[in-house]
Amino acid sequence: MFIQTLPLADENKMQFLPGRQVMPAGSISFDDDKIAREKSPLAARLFDIPGVSGVELGEDQVTITKKPLDEKGALWIQLKPMVLAAIMDHYMTGMPVINGPVENDDDGNYSPEELLLVNSIKELVEERIRPQLLDDGGDVAFKSYDPSDATIVLAMDSSGLSTPAFGTQIKIENTLKHFVPEISRVRFERMEEETEASEEDRPGLRTADAQTIRVLLETRINPAIAAHGGYITLIDIQEEIAYVEMAGGCQGCGMADATLKQGVEVEIKSAVPAIERVLDVTDHAGGTNPYYSG
Repeated sequence: MFIQTLPLADENKMQFLPGRQVMPAGSISFDDDKIAREKSPLAARLFDIPGVSGVELGEDQVTITKKPLDEKGALWIQLKPMVLAAIMDHYMTGMPVINGPVENDDDGNYSPEELLLVNSIKELVEERIRPQLLDDGGDVAFKSYDPSDATIVLAMDSSGLSTPAFGTQIKIENTLKHFVPEISRVRFERMEEETEASEEDRPGLRTADAQTIRVLLETRINPAIAAHGGYITLIDIQEEIAYVEMAGGCQGCGMADATLKQGVEVEIKSAVPAIERVLDVTDHAGGTNPYYSG
């Protein structure tokens, strides 16, 4: 999960863009933590962070308001990692953003031209993309199309995939844009029934060290390699070894080993001194992933 941050004109506010749908439409703001806990599991998790005074949930963004410094508020350098971790933790649980039913877009909301485009996308998802995901243990479904910015929203179940969800999402987005050039962006949300069962066999992912590494990857490492179309995911921690997988432009790249040893491993060891080695388990050559082969 690659979360971008955007400072705002108000120095006490910052936007967090998780790269997937937050609200199906519109936005909702909370400045009362009691109301937030009743209505939104995500907002409740964010209000657990000391110093957060307001939460706004938009279609693809989360805006956090913090207490001002003159009210003993924290600095963003202190709050940002905790907000990133809270957002990632929420999406890992598979819980809804808002309690209660969420209505999907109705085909009647589209113009005739937009409806033709939507039907083409639905057909592409059902006949070309979904069968491949089902074969690999996942699932995907069309949710909505926003003609104002040509954005597609797909619901995706990645709990049973044999490869990291991010890499699969890149392939799906590239496929949709190839066959439907009108699309400018694809957002992914979790299917309601999706769980994190895949992590039950990897308790190392539920440790504080794993969370530190995830935040490091999202805030420092992945933004640095995003220009090359690459992305790195933490797969597991076992004893003193962190297992990572490269996707996108990093998979099969001749500089992958140098990127790992000279950059990623150094950063991870510095952030988590308990880690002694960082191993790349990427299937660079298209063979069997060595980490899972045993």
